[in-house]
Amino acid sequence: MVQAEMVEAMEFQELSYRHHVSGVPQTTINDGAAHVVGAVPEGNLLAEIMKVVSKKKSK
Repeated sequence: MVQAEMVEAMEFQELSYRHHVSGVPQTTINDGAAHVVGAVPEGNLLAEIMKVVSKKKSK
């Protein structure tokens, strides 16, 4: 299951700092296990998600 939330980086500066937001949009995966900065094609985002999921399964 994939769950997503969107927050305004300027309004939630502490959260932005915690997740090292360097640009917007930024997608943070599994509380910082990976992140993607900028608007990227769906395939690129899916590839990052799959990397995180496969690392979690191999532990």
